Amino acid sequence: MTAGLLTVTTEPASKCATLRSDWLDLEHRAQPTVFLSWQWLGHWLQVYKPDALVLRVMEGERLVGLGLVVESEERRHGLLKSRCLRLHQTGHKLLDQIWIEYNGFLAERGKEDAVAKASLEHLCRTMPEWDEFILGAIDADEADHYAKITGLYKHLRWEAPCFGVDLDSLRQSGGTYLDTLSRNTRHQINRAHRLYSERGEVSLVRPGSVEEALAVFDAIGPRHLERWGNGPDQSGFANPDFVRFHRELIREQWAEGGVDLISIMAGDEEIAFLYNLLHNKVVYFYLGGMAVETDNRLKPGLVGHALCIEDYRNQGFDYYDFMGGDERYKSNLGHFHRNLVQIALQRPRFKLKLEDVARRARNRWIGEASANNER
Repeated sequence: MTAGLLTVTTEPASKCATLRSDWLDLEHRAQPTVFLSWQWLGHWLQVYKPDALVLRVMEGERLVGLGLVVESEERRHGLLKSRCLRLHQTGHKLLDQIWIEYNGFLAERGKEDAVAKASLEHLCRTMPEWDEFILGAIDADEADHYAKITGLYKHLRWEAPCFGVDLDSLRQSGGTYLDTLSRNTRHQINRAHRLYSERGEVSLVRPGSVEEALAVFDAIGPRHLERWGNGPDQSGFANPDFVRFHRELIREQWAEGGVDLISIMAGDEEIAFLYNLLHNKVVYFYLGGMAVETDNRLKPGLVGHALCIEDYRNQGFDYYDFMGGDERYKSNLGHFHRNLVQIALQRPRFKLKLEDVARRARNRWIGEASANNER
């Protein structure tokens, strides 16, 4: 299949001997986030060994696009069975809890739209058996573009705003990070810092070895479980596959500078831990574990992020990304930069249309019930 001058082929990832070198070569000609880098996806293939197909987009003999798709089956409502394709996800809930963000096809700079069009048309024309193409978490505008390319119905499954801090602009301004915040947020951070200073110096500490880095990650677990819970779709630390993925990622990437584990100290007391992914001078805040304080004036998360942002600015990083989520601290500490969504591009199947009718009726009933309760 061709789209303009582009040709798309597929082959099993397990049989593609040159996949690593091809991916790394294309990365140098692309602008990927960490989640489309070999740093993340190569590790994903190595740890979970998904039965993935490689989409290879060529312009003549030049590689300009890559993607990894996995076929899976999803059962919903006890009756509906949907055959799904997923981009850079497995379809297995426990394996996908690592939650890829900023998803999409890896494409050479300037060819992003052409690569997406060629890849999506190939999937639609040569793989007629699938019902839904699941994409997430992907930029909302890009999701709309994908729907337009395919002409398929876009079912929105999840959405969230993204916030971050432009460290490069902050560095060029010559001001401090706290000066960019609202008066109230700045006051909360300064007050918490002052109260923590009564316990000793407030400082940012990094591990000196990969073993120490793993110990910091393990120390996050109990605090993360306490904050988010140990049930399905709650803390990943309740999921051994999630923990295994990240412990092995830390072993592989800590010495290479691909991950950063940080302890925020007040004297000898650890008040916060942060686990960040680092790629192309961007810091991706992945997760953290904060001390539980009875005094609500103590804000270990706010203090920790403020210290990290100044530290990364001084190190020459360009951006500090809180990623997807509408938690209040993210909007207080950063600026909105995009919406992320998870969507299903659905083929015109009767079962999916029936499901959509039922979903709309349910949502309308819930809306009417809520309105009646407010009267």
